[in-house]
Amino acid sequence: MELKLVGLCVLLLVFIGSCGAQLPKWRETSPGQPQKRPVQQAGAQLPVQDPVSGVLVNPEDPLSVQLKQVMQGQLKKLTWRFPQAPEKPQQPAVHFEPRQPVSAVSVAAECGENSVYVEVKKDLFGTGELINPSALSLGGCAAIGEDSAAQVLIFEAELQLCNSVLRTTADELVYSFVLQYANEPLGGKPIVRTSGATVDDWRHERPSNQYFLGDLINIEASVMQYNHVPLRIFVDSCVATAMPDANAAPRYSFIDHYGCLVDAKLTGSTSHFLPRVQADKLQFQLETFVFQQQRSELIYLTCFLKATPASAPTDGMHKACSFTANRWMTADDDDRVCGCCDASCGLRDEGHESPGAGLKWGGNVSVGPVRVGEKAPVWQRSINKP
Repeated sequence: MELKLVGLCVLLLVFIGSCGAQLPKWRETSPGQPQKRPVQQAGAQLPVQDPVSGVLVNPEDPLSVQLKQVMQGQLKKLTWRFPQAPEKPQQPAVHFEPRQPVSAVSVAAECGENSVYVEVKKDLFGTGELINPSALSLGGCAAIGEDSAAQVLIFEAELQLCNSVLRTTADELVYSFVLQYANEPLGGKPIVRTSGATVDDWRHERPSNQYFLGDLINIEASVMQYNHVPLRIFVDSCVATAMPDANAAPRYSFIDHYGCLVDAKLTGSTSHFLPRVQADKLQFQLETFVFQQQRSELIYLTCFLKATPASAPTDGMHKACSFTANRWMTADDDDRVCGCCDASCGLRDEGHESPGAGLKWGGNVSVGPVRVGEKAPVWQRSINKP
């Protein structure tokens, strides 16, 4: 566009110059009359003919001087090109061995002539987290006692009670009991979890989607800079569902209020944002969980991400806050922006955003499915009764 426009200007100037070259001759006077010549103003210079191009050039006219420069040399070829967008780095081959959970020996039973005696460790899954005794039953029968020193629950019942099932073989009678564990929802939310401390590194994308209760899921949000101003990425909100539909039930919101990781506040988990190292990346860890009364082990995560100029300060609607040590802390530089995490941080409306934020990009991103398995307790068939 600019090259064509300049070319038209050159042609126009040449046309004007050509017209200027056909100056009328001095009008001859009739015989007997003195010849009149044009009056030249003091200090004015008449047009002169350029010896190279033959074009009349007025030294006082900058356009004529520019035309002379254009006519004396050839235009240089334009070598500038639009910069190419950087290519996204490819994921290298990663050697990954899925971790196999170690089952905890936490249940022991002894069958007598008329009754069954069962001991269950309160650390049922071997994770260090003690279960609530009221959540555990033997076929619907509650524990009859507890060894507080050993952290063990004690069950004892007659063989025909507690919903036992009798099966007869050629040599014996077999009574089967079901040890039922019905964990209560955490913080009134439709999820259950057990504690643990298994994490991965941040160097490569994890090639497996298999996790177990007690693991921490490393999640990184990023934005490609390309050729615009430096950007800072934020995770506005995140929800977990048991199917790809982000609006399906059950539905658990673990990041809310424009960047508040509320999971730790609601359930006492260790989920948190990591301190930000790069403006265009934001990392957080989510403690695994499963939905209560759901047979599927699959969990889908849907998050709303947005990017703003990195030069804009963080505020109540542009933040990354974690609930740690009983207080809210930011992943950036000013914990005061987290002050609204326990209340309301505003509406999702650009008119309410700070003038310096300047929302540049935003949209939903989905991760999953993530498969979360449970650690199974192991039965010990014989015990020594006290």
